[in-house]
Amino acid sequence: MVNNRDNLYQEQQSSVSKFTFDEQVAEVFADMIARSVPGYQQILELLPSLVEEFTFDKANYYDLGCSLGAGMLAIASSLAKQKTNTTVIGIDNSQAMLDQAEVLIEPYFNEKQINFSLQCSDIRQFKLTQAALVLMNFTLQFIPLLDRDPLLQNIYNNTQKGGALILSEKIKFDDTTTNNRMINIHHNFKARQGYTQLEISQKRDAIENVLIPETLNAHIQRLRSVGFKTITPWVQNLQFISILAIK
Repeated sequence: MVNNRDNLYQEQQSSVSKFTFDEQVAEVFADMIARSVPGYQQILELLPSLVEEFTFDKANYYDLGCSLGAGMLAIASSLAKQKTNTTVIGIDNSQAMLDQAEVLIEPYFNEKQINFSLQCSDIRQFKLTQAALVLMNFTLQFIPLLDRDPLLQNIYNNTQKGGALILSEKIKFDDTTTNNRMINIHHNFKARQGYTQLEISQKRDAIENVLIPETLNAHIQRLRSVGFKTITPWVQNLQFISILAIK
């Protein structure tokens, strides 16, 4: 797997193209998310402990928008201890991401004898079956607003009773002053990770109207409306939050 330093926005661009998960992004994605999303590594480190609470035999564990497969590995590290007959399924619409994910995760899954599958598909069209747990790590924010309710309804309908959804998202705040302050703190964080002000500015331009955040309350209300009974944030760092929703 290629794991280069993210310098995609290092040079001044006359016109910043809209952000896409193409081959260029796939080559630097591991570094990009590590230096851009505070708390991402914490979510991955805590996931195995959480998965232990949602262990079903003959069930499927999904990572929707699996990118390079880091979430799949975190899930698998818990299932390896349980020795259950399960399959971990990663879905992504970027073949460039999946090509690198396969190289990264296949040795571990084969060693632990855990079934896995990587599929290039639009998660809005994908049919889930017998889901014990569904992971969406910073994926829903890239889905058009009108498609979010049907997608989560599909997830709920095909999750086993007692199963769960882990929804990690970048959120916004109702109060403009708070929202702007949190954005500034996040930019300060990125600068401390080595990004220049030019990189921060151009990345923000690239992702505008591609990543569409919502408030925490909007996410909770949607999860409740599709049927989830227990809904609680379980990890938060700045405006990056992970929500546990249990059926």
